[in-house]
Amino acid sequence: MKTPSDPKDIKIVFTDIDGTLFSHKQRACPDSAIQAIHKLQEKGIKVFLCSGRNYYLVRKTGLLNIISPDGLVTMNGSIAIIDGKVIHRRPIPEAVVDKLILFAKKLKFGLTLIEENAGHINMIDERVISAHEKYGTRFPQPRHFPDHYDRVVYQMIAFCDEIEESLFLPHLQNCKSARWDEFAVDIMPSDSDKSKGVEAVLAYYGYEPKNAMCLGDGNNDVEMLLTSGIGIAMGNSTEAAKGAADYVTDDIDENGWANAIRHFGLLD
Repeated sequence: MKTPSDPKDIKIVFTDIDGTLFSHKQRACPDSAIQAIHKLQEKGIKVFLCSGRNYYLVRKTGLLNIISPDGLVTMNGSIAIIDGKVIHRRPIPEAVVDKLILFAKKLKFGLTLIEENAGHINMIDERVISAHEKYGTRFPQPRHFPDHYDRVVYQMIAFCDEIEESLFLPHLQNCKSARWDEFAVDIMPSDSDKSKGVEAVLAYYGYEPKNAMCLGDGNNDVEMLLTSGIGIAMGNSTEAAKGAADYVTDDIDENGWANAIRHFGLLD
């Protein structure tokens, strides 16, 4: 277990969205978290949204209408944006995309391919509908995926169970997964995750990992919780996220986000 940073060293906060900052029970961001973000920024501490969503889906939450983050890390660290400029990109190799398309056709599961500003899905079934309903998101109109996908993909979501995942994952070269629902799993390159986006932002500002606080709740947050100076898991987090964190705060719907910031003395 790493030694957490001194809270006085924190210069930037990275926060996951779904289940961390955006409550799916309230279909909103808790007021206490919004106020905490404003106060952090007034003190000169930068706040970045760090999500598995792309920019379009981040906007769909409405968060950008109520807060003004200093930047975004999207699609599980595949893209980092500061002042509207992309400072980091990590697309998925075409051969990997094509391989997963092949498995989706053979095993007949839903597959979403997410580009920088768009997303496409091959089919809609009960598993796709169930996962999206839980997170309050809409799926795109289904379209046929050719055997070779000639567009740049940064994120892939397979709507399958763990057995199906075990059948295709070993065949995707240098890839790993992060499950966020019983029937939904993110697939990404082994050397790409939220921590890589965080590291790119830190390098941009000349910060060190000890200067970063990260908050998350899911399996795709584990790496950034481990990388940051202070890693915080929500009370509603997965066991993997809690195990990676330096501190476990309250549930998102019990003001867990603001309580964590207050616990470390970053709020007056």
